[in-house]
Amino acid sequence: MTRRLALNRFISGTRRRTAAGIGAAVVAVAMFAAAGTACSPVEPSGGDNPSNGQSAGGQDVFGEAADAAKVKQGGTLTVALSADPDKLDPTLSRSLYSRYVFHTMCEKLYDLGPDAKLVPQLATALPTISSDGLSLTIPLKEGVKFADGGTFDSNAVKISLNRDLTLAGSARKSELGPVASIETPDPKTVVIKLSKPFAPLTAALADRAGMVLSPAAVAKLGANFSTAPVCVGPFKFASRVAQNSIKVVKDPQYYDAAKVHLDAIEYRIITDSSIRSANLKSGDAQVADSLSSQDAPTLQKDDSVSVLQSQSLGYQGLTINIGNANGIGNPLKQLDTPIAKDPRVRQALALAIDREALVKSIFNGLNTVACSPISPKSEFTSDAAQVCPAHDPAKAKQLLADAGVSTPYKVEMITSNNPDSLRLAQALQGMVKEGGFDLVIKPVEYAALLDQQDRGDFELLQLGWSGRVDPDANIFNFVGTTGSQNVSGYSNPDVDKLLTDARQSTDKAERVKLYGDVVAKLQQDDPIIYMYRQRNLTGVSKKLLGIQVYPDGVIRTAFAGFAK
Repeated sequence: MTRRLALNRFISGTRRRTAAGIGAAVVAVAMFAAAGTACSPVEPSGGDNPSNGQSAGGQDVFGEAADAAKVKQGGTLTVALSADPDKLDPTLSRSLYSRYVFHTMCEKLYDLGPDAKLVPQLATALPTISSDGLSLTIPLKEGVKFADGGTFDSNAVKISLNRDLTLAGSARKSELGPVASIETPDPKTVVIKLSKPFAPLTAALADRAGMVLSPAAVAKLGANFSTAPVCVGPFKFASRVAQNSIKVVKDPQYYDAAKVHLDAIEYRIITDSSIRSANLKSGDAQVADSLSSQDAPTLQKDDSVSVLQSQSLGYQGLTINIGNANGIGNPLKQLDTPIAKDPRVRQALALAIDREALVKSIFNGLNTVACSPISPKSEFTSDAAQVCPAHDPAKAKQLLADAGVSTPYKVEMITSNNPDSLRLAQALQGMVKEGGFDLVIKPVEYAALLDQQDRGDFELLQLGWSGRVDPDANIFNFVGTTGSQNVSGYSNPDVDKLLTDARQSTDKAERVKLYGDVVAKLQQDDPIIYMYRQRNLTGVSKKLLGIQVYPDGVIRTAFAGFAK
């Protein structure tokens, strides 16, 4: 799931360790938690001015657009990625890492600015919405070409949106809501008709649902679009070597090609963050994503490197398999396990997790505690949406006893097999023991983990979500009964109604109240146990200008260039 997507982005402390070494780190975490102490946050290197690419811990540093006068033309940018993107198909993709690549080659109707506000991209203005909320009219750019030479127009938008709504396995269907029809009154205008009002639609069109695919490529490749994706973008797809690299090259047909400085961008898959950092310092890579919170302080003191950081809109958490016995998209079926059947067992697990200790001792205080899918920076947040149950292992044990579960209660958790993910898993393993749980760690390769969760072949899953500006996209897909990424197999009619009401309301205050009510329900049922919100930490060589990372977590490389 694309929240899969943020999976590798989170964890800190990447160092090559033996199993015994990791275990020692966990013991240290427990000692820190007991003593109530914390490691120091990242210290500033070079002052507090965000423009110099350094920051005190907690201050956002998004990076700046490149000054064309200071950038030379040409060259290949190498980006060290912490995980291999999933399918390069906007309709099917669920990974954050695919969004990095899409940024360079698949533009959207709308995008986000550094302030997380929606701005036009392939559209020329925000939609005009009818008074009844059932019709959105979107004006489109003219004179735009796809990478294969085809013409971008309203028909191409219609084909792409219909594909999102109908393709088997689409991860976009529930994001688009109650679309009744798509009309094309002329080549530069698209009208989306809805059966019911749907407040999050414009925000959805600023993500993969708003990416417009080449009709010729769709007709030729069908469900295999990801093998040779064609869109509108500064770059176009060149090649991919699974588990190794992806390359895109400058598209001379791009409508704003004069702003593109690089010849090519190569994404290299390097799952160990210490190796990504080493590649950055050596110059073998000029950008490295998902820096370890333990590497960041050292890199900030390196005169050759800038560290960009922003607070994520998403979360990291644990997903419990409740009713995904038949695989995502198939009818739900209740699993016959205590943790699936009894919410008290899930509540106990949530109470056994010391979020403060994770943030302070594992992540150098850079990440923040999270108990809900709604960011405190969201305009839809409230006190009710940020309520966080206290760590209480004694109460956890009592809940297990009340549920008739003998302790230690054994539960298996799948997680990515990279060193960072294992470090978090080991910390959780030691932490929840006091609450009566025997957490068994099942590490798997990242792409396999995504397949395994979709099949419902898991009991507990550690995964995250990079976050979206509208809270609907952080909640409905994952806990709505019909959500396209509801891998938990969770279903609660009360939650469905609250989420549907929030989707259809145009009153901000009402939506705020409804999302607070949703959080209260989710904390009773705990299909997902929210743990923390990570900071997006990205290392950038100072030989490179124009790299930006906003709160959506996407590394913006398309208009970067090497300094003269």
